[in-house]
Amino acid sequence: KIISLFPPQEPYDNTDSEPIMKMAIVGKRNAGKSTLINTLARKQRVIVSEVPGTTRDSIDVKFEMDNKQFLAIDTAGVRKKSQVKDSIEFYSMARAERSIRRADVALFLIDATLEISDVDKKLGAYIDLERKPCVIVINKWDLVKGIETEEYHEYINKSLPGLSFAPISFISAKNNDHVAEMIHLAMDLYEQANTRVSTSELNKVVEDALKLQRPGQRKSKTPRIYYSTQISVAPPTFVIFVNDPTLFDNNYERYLGNQLRSKLAFPEIPLKFYFRQRSQTKQKTEHS
Repeated sequence: KIISLFPPQEPYDNTDSEPIMKMAIVGKRNAGKSTLINTLARKQRVIVSEVPGTTRDSIDVKFEMDNKQFLAIDTAGVRKKSQVKDSIEFYSMARAERSIRRADVALFLIDATLEISDVDKKLGAYIDLERKPCVIVINKWDLVKGIETEEYHEYINKSLPGLSFAPISFISAKNNDHVAEMIHLAMDLYEQANTRVSTSELNKVVEDALKLQRPGQRKSKTPRIYYSTQISVAPPTFVIFVNDPTLFDNNYERYLGNQLRSKLAFPEIPLKFYFRQRSQTKQKTEHS
């Protein structure tokens, strides 16, 4: 009798599924992050103001596109260190960094009407450090006159060399111009980051790269690569077995990454490498 007094139970609804991709929307103050969030959510979810620094807290917003669930992480804008005068602004950078770590893909917003700043470079360097797939989003492009996208591409690559492989999307968040294309681009990066390649295909590319350019000889040793294998995704991570890891410096790692990006199925994302020394027993066996 008591149970009969309760309202009928609603049928189970599983439409609120886990998002297939989490995107961190980061950038300096007033780059248009909150406007982009509101455009994606098709409603005003965060306060938008012309006053820089209106948004102080990280906000997670679910939205749907092409019948797929996404999660956008909006963060407080970051300002120059010299302007960090209170704990709230100090922690805005920490929140941006945490959002980047949480995300599958970073949407790195840059205000097209302003020059690339030290804050932009710092955020770009952190995205590179975390090996996070990134779309460089040039917002407010509708306000720019007399500059072609190719010219701006060159400017971005010079200003943010650590993200030279990252695709660039020119949008107007306020007018919803090219926002859908930006999300599709982020989805493509997500798929690239979760790609695995066959061991034979990987070793062929690494072998060809070594033939084309070897590391500089040091310690009277000739650098040798014996074997390569992919051990993880997001980002694609590789172990390269060599005769001496100290012979393979950061420059050669960048070269190898560029070679893999140009030949394999992840042309626009960061890659991670570990150089490991092959056992002395195996090396002696091969040379005997």
